[in-house]
Amino acid sequence: MALDVLVLRGRGLEGLLTIVPALRALRRAHPLRRIVLAAPARLAGLLPRIDAGTDLLDVSGPGPIPYEQPDIGVNFHGKGPNSVRALRDTQPGDLLSYGPDGPCWLLDVPEVQRWCDLLNWYGMATDPGDLLLGTHQPKAHVIVHPGASSRAHRWRPKRFAHIARKLGRQGLRVVVTGSSADRSLAARVAAAAALPPDQVAAGRTEVAELAELVRTARLVITGETGIARLAGAFATPAVVLSGHGSPVQPDSSPRGRHIVLCRGLSRDPGGEGVLAIKKSEVLAAAQCLLD
Repeated sequence: MALDVLVLRGRGLEGLLTIVPALRALRRAHPLRRIVLAAPARLAGLLPRIDAGTDLLDVSGPGPIPYEQPDIGVNFHGKGPNSVRALRDTQPGDLLSYGPDGPCWLLDVPEVQRWCDLLNWYGMATDPGDLLLGTHQPKAHVIVHPGASSRAHRWRPKRFAHIARKLGRQGLRVVVTGSSADRSLAARVAAAAALPPDQVAAGRTEVAELAELVRTARLVITGETGIARLAGAFATPAVVLSGHGSPVQPDSSPRGRHIVLCRGLSRDPGGEGVLAIKKSEVLAAAQCLLD
């Protein structure tokens, strides 16, 4: 049996950022063991910034996991049977997970705290505030990130374009970011804001390049997405548009660095509340943080 710790977190950028304190706590608890993170390969460029001595095994979703007999299996993916089964199939010496043999899964626990609580239950000390990935060093650009996986956080492209155009007129270089799936959306926003094509970074940046863009941005404007957490990880000022009444706060952001504009109900994730946020509100919040 390998003296390794196998960690399952087959989610995207936001999912990785929420387990940063827990990964670092695992490293402190097991300084001599190899830690293998089962997560999407596209996230590999962020691991050096997490500094938990973690190797990456390309896994998306709850498995299966092409690995055999780790010393410890850790389920940071969720509470469902698929992730538990995937880890059990690797035949770990010990399995750390929510469920019958571990702590109870509680509702309304912040995601960062949830994974720290899991390790606390197994006797490991954690620091939920240990989220920073680097030092904020602002340059002259502002990031506008119009995409969002949840409909509750999708503001209208024309509104993002309005904000981008206004900020561009202040002499700021506006960069439109997004995933490969967001390329056409980002291009529409840039065209409506009269931005040149070279200021559209959607689908053109690996995760390490995106992290550097966020670290050096003067401001980020986004829905409640992974890039909001990435801004928090560098203490980069951000205006976050939320369609929930109780948004997930960017945990690592110092007080005053993030302004979260909320509309809608916390238990109505499919609601249209974010559309009630006015352009004037976003501009006012952006100007406050820029000033």
